[in-house]
Amino acid sequence: MVELGYALSSEEHRPNDLVDYAVRAEDVGFDFVSISDHYHPWLSQQGESPFAWSTLGGIARATIDVDVGVGVTCPIIRYHPAILAQSVATVATMLEDDGQRFYFGVGTGENLNEHVLGDHWPPHHVRLEMLEEAVEVVRDLWTGEMVSYHGDHYTVENAELFTLPEETPPICVSAYGEQTARKAADIGDGFWSVGPQDVVQTFEDNGGEGPKFSQLTVCYADSEDEAVETAHKWWRNSLLPGQLATELETHKLFEQASQQVTKEQVRESDSIVTDPDPQTHVENLRKFTDAGYDHVYVHQVGPNQEQFFEFYEDEVLPEFQ
Repeated sequence: MVELGYALSSEEHRPNDLVDYAVRAEDVGFDFVSISDHYHPWLSQQGESPFAWSTLGGIARATIDVDVGVGVTCPIIRYHPAILAQSVATVATMLEDDGQRFYFGVGTGENLNEHVLGDHWPPHHVRLEMLEEAVEVVRDLWTGEMVSYHGDHYTVENAELFTLPEETPPICVSAYGEQTARKAADIGDGFWSVGPQDVVQTFEDNGGEGPKFSQLTVCYADSEDEAVETAHKWWRNSLLPGQLATELETHKLFEQASQQVTKEQVRESDSIVTDPDPQTHVENLRKFTDAGYDHVYVHQVGPNQEQFFEFYEDEVLPEFQ
């Protein structure tokens, strides 16, 4: 059976609100929540970007039995993988004490977030090599043994983690193309994407196993016109073509690039569901399950979260229970 989740959009909401939304998502019947991990929002209109790992600590204490994930973290530049190994182990331990599970989504990142320390932004094939090495560092430290590691990209000296969960979380690797999907199958314990990407089949064909996550973006409102207006104002960046999402380095550049995105394009896009008909939401969620995903989480764009929760509790979630 598919597990349905709720997206905690750290680009749009303050940290305490994200904790409250995680509790609300649990109350209405979502199986898990997933938080985004960004240093900047995509657009200044979105207006927030709290530190995901502090917020996750609050979520761990405030929720009771909903599972939690981060979708996704880039463990290669802004963070050193040894620090993330400790961060993930701590959050997973906090959740495990209450019988909850943590999912660690990782990917090769976006320049928007990773250039902030002045590091060079490498091409994708180099970032993929770095990701493989970072995953190796994390797994070595999760053994609980003293680790010294001297790789091509990372060095660890005499590091040992003492706070570890009984069961380390699956590392779910993000992919949108064939090459990365094959690498995800090789190094990951699961798969992560956005939209019903068909490369999940590549992941499986190459021996990939474990949970398979993807995100459906929606904007629920009383009318489609209102939803289109909100989605265009808050999340038009999702309609940018090609590699712009990984290469642009400031939210100002995203604003400039997305000026060409029209409201009609938002209305007609497959990237954001704006139709308030519950059957449209059900059908879009089933596209993910038909593609092979078993964990699908829903991102409600904009400030109107409570109306979304009521709509999904009454009209959408019962279709999957």
